[in-house]
Amino acid sequence: MARISSCYDKACELLAARPHFRAQLAGKLARRNYPAAEIEQTLDLLERQGYLDDAAAALGFVGARAAGGGAGRRRLRAELERRGAAAEAVAAALGELPEDDLPAARAAAERWSAAHLPGGGAPAGRDAGRLARHLERKGFSRHAIVAVLAERGGSSSLLGDGES
Repeated sequence: MARISSCYDKACELLAARPHFRAQLAGKLARRNYPAAEIEQTLDLLERQGYLDDAAAALGFVGARAAGGGAGRRRLRAELERRGAAAEAVAAALGELPEDDLPAARAAAERWSAAHLPGGGAPAGRDAGRLARHLERKGFSRHAIVAVLAERGGSSSLLGDGES
């Protein structure tokens, strides 16, 4: 029982620092050499107590990232999956986002332009391509990227003939 308590204490310490997903926390405890059965017991107990909740952690993660306008739906999905969020939690959290990611893409483009272009002006030529690639890496939809480029006087042909 002392070992479970130790595993539980470490899990609580990790959760106090920030929310974790079940798989993420299990991995951290396993790397600290706690036996798998004790990890499972600890995680089950933490879930029953309400301290470990993939759905709440996913909502918090998406809310924080979306508030800054720094990532599109594709990027958020990939980051949640990489962190080990349960599929249901990912779907529920992304379901809270607006369907149209154009406003967030505009905000990301504004920040990029302010940091990379003289006077934060409209991108042209090579800079339009750089902006398009930046927004694509951020996980914004092709529709939003094309619209942002068009609004800023850039060429949407930089994205090729793929679907929006």
